[in-house]
Amino acid sequence: MRAAVVAAASLALASGSLLIAAPSQAASGAAAPAAKTIADSHPAWATASGDAGAVAASTEITGTVYLAGQDPAGLAAYATAVSDPAGAAYGRFLTPAQYQARFGATAAQVKAVTAWAQGAGLTVLGSTTHAVTVRGTNAAITKAFGTGIHNYRVSGKLRHAPARDVTVPASVASAVLGVTGLSSAGDNVVRPDYVRTNDGGPTTTPAGSGKPTDQLPTTATCSDYWGQKTTTAGPAGYAKGAVPFDQCSFYPSQLRKAYGITASGLTGKGATVAIVDAYASSTMLADANQYATAHGDKAFRPGQYREIVDPSQWQDQDLCGGPEGWAPEEALDVEMAHGLAPDANVVYVGANSCNDDDLLGAITTIVDGHLADVISNSWGEIMHTTDNADVSASEIAAYEQVFQQAAAEGIGVGFSAGDCGDSSPTAAATGANCQKDTPRAQANWPDSDPWVTSVGGTALGISSKSGTYGFETDMGTLRSNLSADGTSWVPSVPAPFYFGGGGGTSEDFAQPAYQRGAVPSALAHTLMTGAHSRTAQRVTPDVSMNGDLYTSVLVGISDGDDYSEGGYGGTSVSSPEFAALQADAIQARHHAIGFANPVLYAHPDLLRDVVDENAAHHATTPLSSIVDFGEINGALTVRLVAFGQDTSLNAVRGYDNATGLGTPTLAYLRSFGNR
Repeated sequence: MRAAVVAAASLALASGSLLIAAPSQAASGAAAPAAKTIADSHPAWATASGDAGAVAASTEITGTVYLAGQDPAGLAAYATAVSDPAGAAYGRFLTPAQYQARFGATAAQVKAVTAWAQGAGLTVLGSTTHAVTVRGTNAAITKAFGTGIHNYRVSGKLRHAPARDVTVPASVASAVLGVTGLSSAGDNVVRPDYVRTNDGGPTTTPAGSGKPTDQLPTTATCSDYWGQKTTTAGPAGYAKGAVPFDQCSFYPSQLRKAYGITASGLTGKGATVAIVDAYASSTMLADANQYATAHGDKAFRPGQYREIVDPSQWQDQDLCGGPEGWAPEEALDVEMAHGLAPDANVVYVGANSCNDDDLLGAITTIVDGHLADVISNSWGEIMHTTDNADVSASEIAAYEQVFQQAAAEGIGVGFSAGDCGDSSPTAAATGANCQKDTPRAQANWPDSDPWVTSVGGTALGISSKSGTYGFETDMGTLRSNLSADGTSWVPSVPAPFYFGGGGGTSEDFAQPAYQRGAVPSALAHTLMTGAHSRTAQRVTPDVSMNGDLYTSVLVGISDGDDYSEGGYGGTSVSSPEFAALQADAIQARHHAIGFANPVLYAHPDLLRDVVDENAAHHATTPLSSIVDFGEINGALTVRLVAFGQDTSLNAVRGYDNATGLGTPTLAYLRSFGNR
């Protein structure tokens, strides 16, 4: 396993304590220059029993040396101070140039690391003020890092890794934050947090009488609002009597109305939202404009949308799913950001792969250039896997440095909380968007990092033809299919878990200051395995918005095919929704908001507390709906869905691990006009 739980006495996390072994002291008691050991650089899966010997001395390996900068502890303290709404330094954000002068790596540090690497025989492929990328033979790697690269047999496959934790010499020890890339990644990759409603989803509906039907329609049927259309047909399900047809997939104006954006009059004017995904769609701007105008909204103005992508640098497309695999995520993110903040600028930054180094590079590009006020990331991964291919301490430290830089510059960073509930093996066995290699229930990464806003999901019901807010419950669904003969549901009721918002108590990060007093002690001290933690831990999510697969949103996409629209769900929906809503709040405030969490936890009364609808109404059966796709290829395709069933996560009164503090409201948006 990787390093032990990270201790944090406040919001600030000292990345150095996460990563670096303490240097030795000279016999006289004075600090002596010493080599630095990089914790976790020898992964746990590289066992002695699986050691297949050293790779050939001539084999070339690429790695990244992350730079510590001038004052890591000072950066964490500064980012904490400017993010604390109760502090005197609140809102005194730095420009990128000011950040670099005060905290960034110096030219001397970059030069020293470059000289050391080249002196060991490594080739420097590139360098920035954050990292130096090197490549060299195993012999050169051994000389530079004090250990060679071995092959290890893991689950029948050969993977390579350092034979022990790598070290860097005393001459560069203070300049080095961490080292990544010397181990092969295996099959674990970052994935987007969306799922399409398998059959495209009922997105429009024929007119109906409003009376319950006594048979299941052969034409796709959905409701314009919750409970508009019902049916008494179909096999026995969760509830007796008429069951509502599922709502038609939402489009942005409905979401704006439900969350108070319409009533606020805010449009995100003057703010910029950044979207980070891998690769890029070839038709994003055209698709977004067609989607907006098709649903009564404005297309992007010239210059309002831009992209930063470099197809010549794309890599690992087979492993990551390529541009076509990420195009729906990009379309979803861009269209939701534009839809909920129609006048905000949107910048899309496409990472060169779904690997952590490339995704972090995309975020870094935004932060270094202050290209946006808020960043949405609809992707993530589990931290611990069955083969111990865990997120390393060096990766965490490198990400956190950029997250803290963003906070210091007044940029908010949000991540989706995932779509696999508690990410337990039980959930992964039947979940539609789960990593199957999870060894236990756990919080996800990077959304569990205390320096980002973890955005969870809800199932939203709108009320009446006016489209006003009706209810929300936690994003967790069970799903059954109508049998071929129409007499039963398969799997039988109650069905197993199918889809749900991520969240839970992190075993890796201590509780940040902003969660003290807001998160119940029992929750903060109970790990997701049920074990008691002596220290209070970080709990996710922080905030939530609509994302359930069966309260889906419409997404328009072509990317090499004819333009079409379909229903999509996931915390991939809620992350750009919240980023756009923050852009609206920035317009109201006329000033950057920065890292959102301290403000969110300071004013929980401005959010809507989401409670499981089933528990709230003392229901004996789950809230459920019929999803009728009509006849597809000659067969009637119908689902029975139960809501509010999010594995071990529960939406209760107050803060909870299913929906966090709750969902934004008109009062939340209006509050920024008074600050």
